[in-house]
Amino acid sequence: MKTEFSPSLLSADFSQLKEEVRLVESADYLHFDVMDGVYVPNITFGPTLIKAVRPYSELPFDTHLMITKPERYVEEFVKAGSDLLTIHYEATDHIHRVIQLIKSYDIKAGCSLNPATPLDSLEYILPDLDLVLIMSVNPGFGGQSYIPQITDKIKKLSKIIKDNNYDCKIQVDGGIKNHNLKNIINAGADIIVAGSAIFGAEDPAEALAEMRRIAEDA
Repeated sequence: MKTEFSPSLLSADFSQLKEEVRLVESADYLHFDVMDGVYVPNITFGPTLIKAVRPYSELPFDTHLMITKPERYVEEFVKAGSDLLTIHYEATDHIHRVIQLIKSYDIKAGCSLNPATPLDSLEYILPDLDLVLIMSVNPGFGGQSYIPQITDKIKKLSKIIKDNNYDCKIQVDGGIKNHNLKNIINAGADIIVAGSAIFGAEDPAEALAEMRRIAEDA
């Protein structure tokens, strides 16, 4: 399966956001990190920004809700233009209910696990998921270093999905750079989220192209 890329706009230049989005139009998704200052110790943006960007990209919008009780805002993020909504297992009391709510809007639903959250948490919802987002840093800030133990977590999840023939992709987010990209893909990652590795580069389009070349060799 071809590795897909979802550049994280959290690391983009917000004063030039329209241009930044166009630089990565060769990606497979655009990744939006929504933080509320409660679930994670940072505040970013909400559905208004996603709605503002929507006219400038034809890519699927991959929206990662790092917010408490995401069920309160699912409809708003769908209306803003999200094609995939990922919520955190730890952020709601009724994870199955929220996954079904997201899917009721005919978009894809994902569940994210923090580094210390075990894979067992997914046992009874994995058949309903389109995506599992494995956090390879603790959520809240960009530019952190990849946690090495996460590679084994990706391998274990990949085996579970294959053994059960689930139609579910593995996305990995946090600290992914050119030097560790191949190992992460070989562990079973289907979608790579990269922020500073792409938008922190002098030429984001070339940085994305280089990551694709590494992925093709993996």
